[in-house]
Amino acid sequence: MNWPLRVTRRFALQSSLAFAGLPLQGMARADILDAPECIVPAKVGGGFDLTCKLVGTLIDRHSTRGSPLRVNYLPGGIGAVAYDRVVTGRLPNPHALIAFSGGSLLNLAQGKFGPHQTSDVRWVAAVGTDYGAIAVPKDSAIHTLQDLKLQLQRDLSRVVFGAGGTVGSQDWVKAALIVKAAGLDHKGMRFVSFEGGGEAISALEGRHVTVFCGDAAEAFQAADAGANIRVIAILSDKRVASRPTVAVGIEQGFNLVWPVIRGVYVGQAVSDAEYRRWVDFFEAAMLQSDYASIRQQYGLSSFTMTGEVLTEFVGKEVVKYRGLAQSLGLRVPPQKT
Repeated sequence: MNWPLRVTRRFALQSSLAFAGLPLQGMARADILDAPECIVPAKVGGGFDLTCKLVGTLIDRHSTRGSPLRVNYLPGGIGAVAYDRVVTGRLPNPHALIAFSGGSLLNLAQGKFGPHQTSDVRWVAAVGTDYGAIAVPKDSAIHTLQDLKLQLQRDLSRVVFGAGGTVGSQDWVKAALIVKAAGLDHKGMRFVSFEGGGEAISALEGRHVTVFCGDAAEAFQAADAGANIRVIAILSDKRVASRPTVAVGIEQGFNLVWPVIRGVYVGQAVSDAEYRRWVDFFEAAMLQSDYASIRQQYGLSSFTMTGEVLTEFVGKEVVKYRGLAQSLGLRVPPQKT
């Protein structure tokens, strides 16, 4: 199966609010669970952290509960440990929301979450989309993807990619596709894995790696906070509104678009009624007039999807990611029937 470098996302928002007796517009506050919690399945910093913080902002503004969202960190396997504990019922709070991304789905496609399947959890909401980004130290001689291409072609071994994830992760795949676009064999590239984007960006600042292959939101959040890095490309099909001066890969001769869905799921221990309340909450909150500004605050672009529609989307994405992994020579377990 040939995987296109450009991935098309379907934008949708399922609405069950009418069924729940809630107005589609103008809903000021919504009912959610007491003492809500969001699990970041990585260390502090990075895209999962941003997702939970965005969810916390939505809860602060649009829920009836007085308790703010508690954010806890459960690193390990870029989401694998958290997924396993949710599925096996070993999460301390069985009602917690857990952040996920397109990278989580890529790992599921490769069996990196163990024997677990997409049907083993309940997919609640996609709150936005990020895009892949390529960054270098601020004083690097690399200013464009063409500069990076020349360095790769000059001596592949002297370019060290760093990112949050191991071989086969979405950040590794971005690096592999960049190397392939330069006309080289991705199997010869040097790649250092970290437990999350925050660690990888710190390594880039310390020049322990040459290039960071991560996501735009986490890279720009770090840069805005004073990190000594510079984003040289966003892997979007067009320039991102919040960063109009940063060229996309296509403009630089690299036909590579890498959207990164961001959202939350819950475990099967959550009842149908609890699950429905979360879905209704996100549907209502994402229809509010302030949602676009909240999403942009966390560096995300528009992509909203919930409940059954999101569940169907996740299943199809995992199938696509299986094809991508196979095309890069990665091991993919037999698909269960």
